[in-house]
Amino acid sequence: MNKTLLTLALAGVGMAMTLPAQAQQLRLMTGPQGGSWYPLGGAIQGMAPDGVGIQVLPGGGVANVQGVQNGAADMGFANSISTVDAIKGREPFEGEADNVCNLATLYPQYFQIVTTASTGIETVEDFAGKRLATQPVGNTAEQVTRAVLQAAGLTYEDLAAVDYVSYSDGVSLMQDNNSDIFTLGTTVPASAIMDLANSSEIKIVPLDDAFIEKMKTEINPGYTAVTIPAGSYPGQDEDVTAVGYATHVIARCDLDAGLVEGILGKMWENRQDLAAIAAAMKDITVEEMSQDVGVPMHEGAKAFYKANGIEM
Repeated sequence: MNKTLLTLALAGVGMAMTLPAQAQQLRLMTGPQGGSWYPLGGAIQGMAPDGVGIQVLPGGGVANVQGVQNGAADMGFANSISTVDAIKGREPFEGEADNVCNLATLYPQYFQIVTTASTGIETVEDFAGKRLATQPVGNTAEQVTRAVLQAAGLTYEDLAAVDYVSYSDGVSLMQDNNSDIFTLGTTVPASAIMDLANSSEIKIVPLDDAFIEKMKTEINPGYTAVTIPAGSYPGQDEDVTAVGYATHVIARCDLDAGLVEGILGKMWENRQDLAAIAAAMKDITVEEMSQDVGVPMHEGAKAFYKANGIEM
């Protein structure tokens, strides 16, 4: 080997020795645009511990649990009712999920049913023969839509049409008078509903306590009654009772415990950045984050909460 080639080869070895190790890449499944999970995922992406990169992927409440269980994702946002269904092996999941662990409970989710004043819809029982827009199969809101219909003695077959679309497309269908009802599960106020309210006189369809109790006893005990406060949307002068559940962060149970503890530490340190996206997190506490939602807690999460004074 001549001197020039030898010098280049040695230089190459030296460069290789000084190059930084490739960052560990984690895959985080979020949700559709127009909801809170997508921007929350972007915020968490910027909170990755040193040496860790986070790839944000689209997803939904059901799809994210499936993705974590089958290894297509390392972490994801999820809804407590769907995750418990997966742990128990209930539909729409096949088999009991054994590699899905809880990291942190973030805030309550509100299943919101919106229509326009011109439809004359007052209750879920009025949905028969109407056109519905909901999210694609794989999203928790679509699952809850079927549960609400079931509690009312209805199915999709009783409706005139069902479209499985994104939040933004659901708003467009309503604005163009191609749908009568729009369902979605997210925070309050929902930006998609606010967009619809800018062009239409909207009505949030209520569910009463007895209806929600029926959903709890007959479908999933994770459902709970929540209140959409008066004034959340234009023209909404009274509180509206809705069905709710908890949004939480999940991960593979076999994901490195130290890595999980570090991510939770970053989320806690930067919780106000998350609250700027999801207002329901404004006053979140470590105790609320550690809430038991019926899903096994990750060992790294246990370590984080123990370090913050909470025994699991």
